Amino acid sequence: MMEKERTRRQFLSVAGKGMAASLVGVSVSCGQSQPSAGKKQSRFEIRNPKFGIRKKRRFELGLASYTLRNFKLAEALTMTRKVGLKYIALKSFHLPLDSTPAQIRAVAAKVKEAGLELYGGGVIYMNSEAEVNRAFDYAKAAGMKVIIGVPKPELLKLVEKKVKEYDIKVAIHNHGPGDKTYPTPASAYEKIKNLDKRIGLCNDIGHTQRAGVDPSVSVERFADRLLDIHMKDVTEASAKGHGVEAGRGVIDIPRFLRTLIKIKYAGIVSFEYEKDADNPLAGLAESVGYVRGVLAAIS
Repeated sequence: MMEKERTRRQFLSVAGKGMAASLVGVSVSCGQSQPSAGKKQSRFEIRNPKFGIRKKRRFELGLASYTLRNFKLAEALTMTRKVGLKYIALKSFHLPLDSTPAQIRAVAAKVKEAGLELYGGGVIYMNSEAEVNRAFDYAKAAGMKVIIGVPKPELLKLVEKKVKEYDIKVAIHNHGPGDKTYPTPASAYEKIKNLDKRIGLCNDIGHTQRAGVDPSVSVERFADRLLDIHMKDVTEASAKGHGVEAGRGVIDIPRFLRTLIKIKYAGIVSFEYEKDADNPLAGLAESVGYVRGVLAAIS
């Protein structure tokens, strides 16, 4: 813990800049160094100080709207913009699963009008054939690219059929200790490894850590099926662990972000801040700012 605290302090000055930008909805440039004469550098280039090799950050930051579950859609969209995030995956609190196609399209239009991109939905549970069919119709009407879901294992063949028919990805979400079906990404991977590659994983790194698995090891091991990430931090690597601001818990977030760059992850890293449900903005902004600060510092 002493070493982790020192690492956290190293990032605080840069993270502070990211946090301040988050509170006013302004993106900060991650890892942009001074370009040489006549040469413009990508804001997402990461240099390995040992070898001088640049690697591009391919992923974007977004929000899982479960974070703002106690707020109405309009408030959730405003708060998402306020912390400077562009991509959002809506939970049923903000887009009910039983909405009509017209209602779904209207919500999608509101998201677009707010300057955000509705890339996915979830977590969506699929416990019956009807619920699988509904999930795909829902995602199609909304223009979503991915369903963050929890389908029953016996329905995976039907899910695969729907994935092929709709060309919408399904990222299976792990829920840690207590989840008898998908406690870890490994448990989900074993059930989908022989299915269409558009069926993959949403690695919830908080639940992964609570299950005693290092998230950095997990995402690298299953990189070929990593479709989505729920970014968070937790107080301890056990079932007793609970959500906390990014950088304040036990997850080695700098290592995790370096691993995502290493494996060339090209999806969305969505913040799912579960603490302070009635007043989450400060903690969410701190988490976003910390992650941005880390991305800037590791360059």
